[in-house]
Amino acid sequence: MLQTTINNKSNFAVDQVDGQWMINDSPAVLDIQVQSNGLISLLLDNKSYTATVEKVDTKAKELVLKIDGQPYTVAIKEPIDQLLSSMGLDLKAMQKIEPVKAPMPGMVLKVLVEPGQQINKGDGLLILEAMKMENVLKATGPATVKAIKINERTAVEKGTILIELE
Repeated sequence: MLQTTINNKSNFAVDQVDGQWMINDSPAVLDIQVQSNGLISLLLDNKSYTATVEKVDTKAKELVLKIDGQPYTVAIKEPIDQLLSSMGLDLKAMQKIEPVKAPMPGMVLKVLVEPGQQINKGDGLLILEAMKMENVLKATGPATVKAIKINERTAVEKGTILIELE
């Protein structure tokens, strides 16, 4: 069962039991079709809606749909998220992204990313010269570059925050 929250206020439990959609434990007639032009045709309890996906945030498990011109933010909690919440654990807080710090003293030769850029695990972030060797610092996971805290051709000490991520 999925727990969904619409616009941070309306909560719905959505499940499919024996081919029958259930919303808050009540049977619902639900049909969703993605059209070739990207529009989503949604039929809910014999009422038709047209939607477009405006934004998808897989990490936060949120999406923004525009239905009949109105934006709706939909947050989704899968069973594992619900279990962790019931245990008092917050998966989002546990996945806090740490800033990129200098692993050793050196000179920043080149910054390979810019603020707002989406990065994935293994993407090069910057080149740090240390002990006459060029070291490419790479992303440890998916994130968005929030801020670059240093300039190219700048000497840094071990532990200096180089890039902030979100």
